[in-house]
Amino acid sequence: MGWPAVAVMLLWGLNAILDAVFIGQLIGEQALAGAVLAYPITQLTLGLSSLAGIGGGVALSIAIGRGDRELMRCLPGTVLAIAGLLALGYAVIGALFAEPLVRAMGGRGELIDIGASYLRASALGGLGAIAGMSLNMLLRGEGKMRLAAGYMAIGLAINILLTPLFIAGFGWGVAGAAWATNVGGLVGAALVWMRFARGRASYPVDARWVGLHPALSRRIVKLGMPAMIMSSMGLIQAIVVFNVLVRIGTESDIAFYGAVWRVLIFMLTPLFGLMRAFQPVAGINYGAGNWLRIRQNFWTFVGAGLLIIVPIWALMTLFPAQTLMLMLPEMTFSSTDLHHFRVMMLVLPLLPVTFTALALLPAIEQPGKATLVSVSRQLVFYVPVMLIVPGLVGLPGVYYGATGIDLLCGLWLLIMVLAIFRRQGHDTVADRGSGYASQEGATR
Repeated sequence: MGWPAVAVMLLWGLNAILDAVFIGQLIGEQALAGAVLAYPITQLTLGLSSLAGIGGGVALSIAIGRGDRELMRCLPGTVLAIAGLLALGYAVIGALFAEPLVRAMGGRGELIDIGASYLRASALGGLGAIAGMSLNMLLRGEGKMRLAAGYMAIGLAINILLTPLFIAGFGWGVAGAAWATNVGGLVGAALVWMRFARGRASYPVDARWVGLHPALSRRIVKLGMPAMIMSSMGLIQAIVVFNVLVRIGTESDIAFYGAVWRVLIFMLTPLFGLMRAFQPVAGINYGAGNWLRIRQNFWTFVGAGLLIIVPIWALMTLFPAQTLMLMLPEMTFSSTDLHHFRVMMLVLPLLPVTFTALALLPAIEQPGKATLVSVSRQLVFYVPVMLIVPGLVGLPGVYYGATGIDLLCGLWLLIMVLAIFRRQGHDTVADRGSGYASQEGATR
């Protein structure tokens, strides 16, 4: 279940890294700085995809565990309809308000035009990226991790091939990278839907029906909300951080932070993969009432995340300059820059717990707890810290503040999960005792 999902998300993360590499190498540092300002807004596609795809995937996993075939039949069409509506809203907002949004990120001068070009292209073709990710997540909710990895790999290969062609060959500049992402996502969506149409899903699907099933739509939105908030609330983080960087730093500081952030996002991608793989495991076993397997698999997935993350984290900590030079080949890194990079990466060994917990809570129909942590991370912790600490200590406050908040939230989720497992353990013992008593009474 795990390795194909990890491969999928690594490929997705590699795409974000390669976009930055192509822009930095083919156009230059200023173009990368402009794209960096718009990039957090374009990641709304991941948040919107998570609302439809993860919500649908969780609902599907629980339905498989309970054997609810009628719900399964209309799930793909509902997920696609939700994805389409979300993509339409993103297209309208992104196309009409590209410049103000980039300006709100802290863009000034030529950076506004560069960032707006990247954002507008992402928004106008956003249906491809949103539908592609949503349907791929639904495929993973079915437990078909290897197939999901194959379909996404095809879409991402097309994306990677088209990016330099669109940027340099067609002369589209930074917008070319966004259009390549959209085309690749659309191909991935078409592959998943063709599988449904051919009747190859492991559950009944009516591929001729696309629409908003009222009760199912509400359930998908409820279950997918924590994942959307976790992905999209990063936009608030980025708005605050980039405005701080514009106020106390330079264009080079913006480009450097953007490169560090993309490396961090790339390192998170295997954890996103494990998170997606754990979700159907937890959901199906929850639907079947098997808490022992949920608990065992939670720690198995956390351990797998540590085995993947820690060796790469150690290498990047030892050789930070070589990592950053891929995106900023002409920048000379100071010892302070490299220290900030190491501080930003410090949280990585705790994140397997964070991500697995955030996958567990919606899968056991407790999405409100995941939503609470995600919202608190951004609004209660991040915004005040970033508005106050960098003003007091300067640029280091951005990096130290972000790492401190992530460590705090990771420990909060760990305590929450341990409490759930402890409570379920007591309930299981009580249920067994009640069952033994009933059997004894029946025997008498």
